[in-house]
Amino acid sequence: MQVLRAMWVQNYHRTVSEAGAEVKRRESKDLPPGRLRLASPYDTDARYGLKQGSWWTGYKIHISESCDDPDDQDPAADGQALIPGADGPSPRLITGIATTDATVTDAEMTEPVHHMLAARDLLPAEHFLDSGYASAELIVGVKKNFGVTLVTPVLMNSSPQARAGAGFDRTAFTIDWDKRQATCPRGDASTWWSPATLRGTKAIVIKFDKETCRPCPVRDQCTRSKTGGRTLSLQPREVQEVLDHARLQQGDEQWRAKYGTRAGIEGTIHQAVAVTGMRRARYLGLQKTHLEHVFSAVALNLIRLDAWWNGHPLDRTRVSHLARLKLSLAA
Repeated sequence: MQVLRAMWVQNYHRTVSEAGAEVKRRESKDLPPGRLRLASPYDTDARYGLKQGSWWTGYKIHISESCDDPDDQDPAADGQALIPGADGPSPRLITGIATTDATVTDAEMTEPVHHMLAARDLLPAEHFLDSGYASAELIVGVKKNFGVTLVTPVLMNSSPQARAGAGFDRTAFTIDWDKRQATCPRGDASTWWSPATLRGTKAIVIKFDKETCRPCPVRDQCTRSKTGGRTLSLQPREVQEVLDHARLQQGDEQWRAKYGTRAGIEGTIHQAVAVTGMRRARYLGLQKTHLEHVFSAVALNLIRLDAWWNGHPLDRTRVSHLARLKLSLAA
């Protein structure tokens, strides 16, 4: 009864007018936040979720797995490689499973996942993540708190100049953190440097004098302001330097090839859905759903170990149907 009452109050309200009492559905602006709003009277832990245009009611699962480079594995130092019948490099095994309701964002789980791995002594030296799990602050925090390097794409500069690929974006300016000053591409120095809070995040706002910028011959390539000077917004020094370094790295082909290691988790998700039906929760409640996810992960690990022990190494290449037909005709 309490659950039904909560759902009723969250979605409807009673009004009294001259025409009498009337029950009306609440407008979207009057509804509770998604993390608090009950989505089902049968499962009070389930919540509405939205990701990449898809809606669902239920939970999210976050999977971590090993992805050691086969070239770095030393058979003499790896006890598993000495198991009779084992063929090829050690298989990738699921090392962590986290289950949350559908409203929890990926970035909110980055630190909890590392706490879980640390508690079981399974922290990696490098952790390959989807971009949704990372930010410059998290890259700095995880390195400081866990000693783990996050390998992940970061958001690129979103300034008008950077988006247009023309003019002077932030990287065209030289930042002297010790002197608290920025220098523009033409050699003029900023006149204002002030810590600030932008959209709840610590930042540094840098301004150039309007009298310096107004007669500048390349003003149109630098600022859209008609009367003021150029303004820059930076994050705190440690975070900004990590962000600049990450942006520079992810434009390198070698980094992209390295990050390709993460693609294996997409295969794991596909296997989990195809073999264990992980997208459908068989039980009600967060705890039971998490237990189901753990059992599914154990099953996948056993399947992979069985294949490895019986000499069936992971097929690392996918051949399309058309390519297979071409190969069969050539034979």
